[in-house]
Amino acid sequence: MSTEATGRSLGKAIGWAIAFVVVGLLFSAAGFYAMVILLGGDLGAEATNGGLVAGLTNAQATLAQGVGFSVGFGLATWVIGVRSAGLGWEELRWRGTGAPLRSAALGFALGGVASALAMLLAVPLAGGGWLRDAGGPLAWLGTAGLSTAVLVPSALWEELVFRGVPLVLLAGAVGRVPASVVTALAFGWLHGNNPSVTPLALVNIGLAGLFLAAAFWAPGGIWTATGAHLGWNALIAALDAPVSGIPFAMPFLDYEPGAPAWLTGGSFGPEGGALATLTILGATAAAVRWTRKGRVA
Repeated sequence: MSTEATGRSLGKAIGWAIAFVVVGLLFSAAGFYAMVILLGGDLGAEATNGGLVAGLTNAQATLAQGVGFSVGFGLATWVIGVRSAGLGWEELRWRGTGAPLRSAALGFALGGVASALAMLLAVPLAGGGWLRDAGGPLAWLGTAGLSTAVLVPSALWEELVFRGVPLVLLAGAVGRVPASVVTALAFGWLHGNNPSVTPLALVNIGLAGLFLAAAFWAPGGIWTATGAHLGWNALIAALDAPVSGIPFAMPFLDYEPGAPAWLTGGSFGPEGGALATLTILGATAAAVRWTRKGRVA
């Protein structure tokens, strides 16, 4: 039996999805504001030098948003998805689909391999590569670990929004594939104002939305999708490239993407290039195959 919420009309699915987003944003705004204040930022001042929030590093601003929005949309999942729309945690694919930690680890590996491969392909195909930067391997390891930790809540809240309540409700009304396409388009639109964004970058992020939807329907559900999202972002950051246009300072490594930018992604990061298009499509095919096999994760 399918796990998505069946028997709901499209109108009801859209209505509950909109209510989820509105309530989630209200909760998230409060959580984000609290985190910015806690970290010493100032939302009333203009950020400088490419920063996201005045008084905070990009990593701190990403953490503030990730934690605030994870709490906000986590609460909205319970208030709207569970209590109001009547979805079960099994329908939402939080449980009953496989071991969470193992599922997240397998998703992390799939997403990480895909993003790292896009960067590695730039070496022979575009003259990209890595130069030695200040700091040593231990400094790199510590910073990469910290960046990964900062990116965990960011991956979680985006999965709650785009591969959570709305996807499950829409899938119950119109089917998994159309629902996945709609949420992937919304996922791409969310990144439309990111620094250095290009049309190809938005296409790739939309394709990444399809990849993550496939991971969501694979064994492990929300945990597989969150792990895949984190793996994609974390490997890009660890290898010293911008994540969706947002740079993360990394010691020891200095990444040069090579040219042309349409192939490598340029200043937006690998997600903006055609090489990433290929690896995202490959990762999506792997996730779809994993789903069809029904392998227990």
